[in-house]
Formats: sequence, structure tokens, C-alpha cells
Amino acid sequence: MHIVSWNVNGIRAVVKKDFFEAVTTMAPDILCLQETKAQDSEVTKALEPLSDLSIAINSADKKGYSGTAILSKPTPLKAVPDMGIEQHDTEGRILCTEYDAFYLVNVYVPNSGQKLDRLEYRQQWDNDFLAYLKNLVKKKPVIACGDFNVAHRAIDLKNDKANYNKTAGYTQIEIDGMDNFIANDLVDSFRLLHPDEVAYTYWSYRFKSRERNTGWRIDYFLVSKAIADKIESFTIYADILGSDHCPIGITLSI
Repeated sequence: MHIVSWNVNGIRAVVKKDFFEAVTTMAPDILCLQETKAQDSEVTKALEPLSDLSIAINSADKKGYSGTAILSKPTPLKAVPDMGIEQHDTEGRILCTEYDAFYLVNVYVPNSGQKLDRLEYRQQWDNDFLAYLKNLVKKKPVIACGDFNVAHRAIDLKNDKANYNKTAGYTQIEIDGMDNFIANDLVDSFRLLHPDEVAYTYWSYRFKSRERNTGWRIDYFLVSKAIADKIESFTIYADILGSDHCPIGITLSI
């Protein structure tokens, strides 16, 4: 099974680029999208050429903001939005589809803000999201994918010293949050297969960051240890444009 995750930074914008060609090239069985920035009907309309796939959508209450969607060849047993905590459940950041062998959680983790003004909220989010994942794992293995808005280690961003504890996505609080996910029977599947590889999934639109490869690895597939041995390959589609993030893909024998 091939699963692709992509923060598209606006579904209505990305489909006007080479989005559908990219999807054809990647050929996912399941496609998880983050930051759709549209309401349910707008997402459905934008993705009409993929109407042969089942689609689940979780849009934010606020228009043009956040949002997640999952398109799937195998029909899910069910699709459930949000984590069930009112404080977190207005921004369309979580969408879970259940399959026979696993839960797939598509997530767009909150950014801590340009001035780190949302860092305290982010810490609470990470704690609550971990509890949510642990509850799912009691029933069957979990694959959690998406934009986690954190570079876990110095190898995961270009300028680690300049950004540490100064920039959203590389504060100790956010790093601790990812540490907690890993400590609770989840595996960073890219690092499992590529322990020493320098690779990024996000580049700012500013300062010619993508041309210079001044990037961050903030998009992940976290997989339950129980099925970690099923991971066959991990692909970072760095050459696929259309967003400030590139897609990532995982193939599992499951």
C-alpha cells in the first residue's frame, strides 16, 4: 500500500498547477492533504477529477484556513474528524480513517506563531494529540501522517543554531513533543530507513529558499512499532512543486 501526504497550502490554488499530474505520477492508494484552506463543498469541487476515490473532508470553521482531506482507493470502514476536544476541534486539523489493519490519522499540527505566541497552546495540543493517538493504538496500529510543524533534530533543518528556541518549529517545547510521540511506540519512518540522510520537505517562499535548499523536514509518517517492519520504502518528492511543502510517501506491505 502506497500512502502519500502533502501540505498543499491551498487546494484551490494547487489544482491550477500540476497537482493532478503529480498525483498520477505518485500513484497513491491513499492521499492525505493538509492546509486545504477551503470549505467542504469547495474541496469537493476542486478534487472533482478524483471523484472515483472515496473522499473525507474536515474543514475549519474559519473560511480559507487550515483543513484536511483524505482520498482513498480502498473504502475506509469509517472516517472520523477531530480529537473530541472542543478547544482543538474548530480548525479541521485532524481526520482519521479506519481500515482493517490500521488507523490512518491525517494531521495538520498548529504552528506556534511568528512570535511564538501560540507555543503554550501548541504544547497542550501535542499532549492532547498524543493521548488521542494512544487511545487509538489500544484498538489497532496507527499511521499518523502530515505536517507536524517541527524539525525534530539538527539534521532536519538547514540553520539549526540560528533557529533554536527562536523560531516556530524548532523550540525545545516542540522538540519535546516529538520526543514524546517517539517514546510512545511510534517510529519516525523516514529516520528508520534513512538515519543519516539530510532531506527537507518544506521551504519558505522567501529568500529563494527552495533554490538554495534552505529547508526543514517537518512532514512525517509516524508509524506504530507493531507494524514498523512492514515499511518498505519512504519517498520525499522534492521535485514536485505547487506548494511550499513537497509530498512525502510511504509504502507498506500491509
